[in-house]
Amino acid sequence: MCCCFPGRWLSKAPANKGETTLTRHTRLNPAELEIALFCEGLEIDASCSLEQDARLFSRTRAGLGSGLELVIPGDLKELWMNVPVLEPFVQGSSWLLSKESAGYLVTDRRTGERYPVSVPPEPDWYQRQTSRGTPMTQIGVLQGTYLGIYINNACAFWHEAEQSQCKFCTTGLNVGKNEKAKKELDDVAEVALAAKEESGVTFVHFNSGYQGGRDLDLAAPYAKVIKERVGALVGMQLTPTKDLWKYDWLIDLGVDHFSFCYEFHNPEFFARLLPGKERTFGQETFFKAIEYTVNKLGRGTVSGEIIAGIEPIEDTLQAIDWITERGAFPTVCIFRPTIGSQMEDWPSPRYEDMVPVFRHVYEACRKHDIPIGLAPNIEVSLIVQPNDCKYLVSRDWAFHSYEGKLKLMRLAASGLFRRKLARRRISVSATDPSAYMPKPAPALQTL
Repeated sequence: MCCCFPGRWLSKAPANKGETTLTRHTRLNPAELEIALFCEGLEIDASCSLEQDARLFSRTRAGLGSGLELVIPGDLKELWMNVPVLEPFVQGSSWLLSKESAGYLVTDRRTGERYPVSVPPEPDWYQRQTSRGTPMTQIGVLQGTYLGIYINNACAFWHEAEQSQCKFCTTGLNVGKNEKAKKELDDVAEVALAAKEESGVTFVHFNSGYQGGRDLDLAAPYAKVIKERVGALVGMQLTPTKDLWKYDWLIDLGVDHFSFCYEFHNPEFFARLLPGKERTFGQETFFKAIEYTVNKLGRGTVSGEIIAGIEPIEDTLQAIDWITERGAFPTVCIFRPTIGSQMEDWPSPRYEDMVPVFRHVYEACRKHDIPIGLAPNIEVSLIVQPNDCKYLVSRDWAFHSYEGKLKLMRLAASGLFRRKLARRRISVSATDPSAYMPKPAPALQTL
C-alpha cells in the first residue's frame, strides 16, 4: 500500500488496470488543499471583507486569473493560488472562506477541518494611472508575485470567419474590455517599475494570442524596455514560430524564459479543441520550439504548458515525461471552465484524478534533474507549481537529495540573478532582426 503523503491518503486496489481510487482522510497538506480548491472552488462567507482586504478579481488575458488570490502557509514553502469563486461549478462547494479575529480560514464543510490562509492585499499602484492617463491595472496585474501583461490585440483566431479560437479561452472577451488592447511601451515600463519597487516583482511575464505570424516581432520591444528601464526577469508566452532564429534574437534582447502552450499531448484533443493552432502550427512546431529554446537557454528555463482534466490522464502523464525529458519544466493548469468560453459548462476535474498528476510533476522533475524554484520571488498563482508538488511525495532520501541539490543551485545562481535584475543597455546589434536571419546558401557555380 502506497501513500502520496504519510497519513493523508491511502491507495485502494484499482478497480480497473491503471486506475487508482483515493480515500480522503481528515487533514490535507498544503498542496492537497491547493489542488482541492482549484478543482472545487471556494464559497465566500458573509464575514469576509474582501473589498478592503483582497486584490481585485481580474478577468484579463485568457481569464484564468478571475478568482481570489490566496496564500496557503506550509513548513516547506507557502503556496500562492488564484482560487475559483465566480464560476458556476463553485456553487455548492464544500469549501468555505470565512474571516475571524485571527484572520482568514478555509473550512472543509464535510470534515470540519479548518485551514488558515492569508489574502494578499491590493498594492497601492493598482489605484493609480500611468503618466499617459491609463489605469495601471489595464496594463498588467499581479498573478501571485509576478507581473502578467498581455501585450497585443486579442488573438487573431477570435476574428477568423471560421471559429478557430481555443475552446477553453476567453481572451477575445477580455482584451480591450477589462484591459487595454495595445500596451504602449512607456505605460508598460511605468507599471513594471511600480510593481518592482512597491511589490517586489522580479519577473515580468508577457503573453499574446496569435498575431498572424508577427508574434515575436511585436513582442521584441517589450523585452528591451524591461531590461533597459526596469531591470527584471522577462518571460514570453507566445505562439511558436518555425523561424527558430527569432528566439536567438529575443534572447539577446533580454528574454530569460519561454513558455509554450500546446495544451494537450493527445493529438486528437489538440486538433479538436485547438482548431486554430492545429491548422496554423500543429503540435510539431511547439515541440521543435521547446527543444530549440532549451538548447539555447539551458535546463529549467523553458516550460511546456498543458491542461490537466480534459484529455485522458495517461496522456497528461506522457506530456509531463516528454517535457522533462527535454530539460524543460511542466506548467500544468487544472482545467478551469471559465465564464464565456465554449467549455464553460464542462465539469471541473476531480480532485482524486489531479493528485497523482501533480505528484508525477515533481517526480519527473526530480528524475530528470530539472532545476525548479531557483529564481527569486516567483510564485505563480494560476497553477500548482512544480515546486509546490514537493508536499505530495514522501520525504525520503531521494526527496532530501533533490531538495539539497536545488538549495545549492539557488545559492550558486544568486549572483547571476542579481545581474539579471539590474538594468542594462541592450546592444544596438541585438535590435536588428535581419542580423539573425539565416544567410542564403551561395549559388552553385557552373562551367
